[in-house]
Amino acid sequence: MTNKEHTFSRTITLAITGASGAQYGLRLLECLLAENCQVFLLISRAAEVVIRTETDFILPEADIQNQSNTDAQRIALSERYKAEPEQLKVFSREDWFAPVASGSSSPASMVICPASGGTLSAIAQGASNNLIERAADVALKERRQLIVVPREAPYSQVHLENMLKLTQMGAVVLPASPGFYQRPLTIDDLIDFVVARILDQLNIKQTVMPRWGE
Repeated sequence: MTNKEHTFSRTITLAITGASGAQYGLRLLECLLAENCQVFLLISRAAEVVIRTETDFILPEADIQNQSNTDAQRIALSERYKAEPEQLKVFSREDWFAPVASGSSSPASMVICPASGGTLSAIAQGASNNLIERAADVALKERRQLIVVPREAPYSQVHLENMLKLTQMGAVVLPASPGFYQRPLTIDDLIDFVVARILDQLNIKQTVMPRWGE
């Protein structure tokens, strides 16, 4: 690549939290990067555990006090998904100077995939105890696009009430509930079904899954 600054199509905030289904978040990250989006990535501590448990990807463990470990995550993910320089930025959980912490510079769209029940609750109640919660709070207060992808079964009354509250605030609740009318043959097909729906909500071109009737 030349020294000319790369122009990205748009910037998306992606948060991966500790619900089961880390594959959804990682696949979404891969697709966003492939579509020339710049991604501001936030990974919860529980999500780090889930990624190591559910996938074969060895994600370096971040330390709130050690920004170099966050850099290690960025490098590992950039190499895995072939990101351009500056295309992927990873922010630590208490990096209050990150762009996503302020309505003056946060991206127009944020996706939380997967979204844990605890994250749903914190956002619905307006908590901002970490950067993920603050970024979502910013998206809501600025009337920007917020997509939350819960992965839980069954839902309790608390989960349902929080999802209703977020919907009434303007967020889109898109459960990780893959369809079967495409006759999936692999687990990757099921993952791609959900990721394709998220990309459609973001109005980002996707070819991972044909639409109904295609």
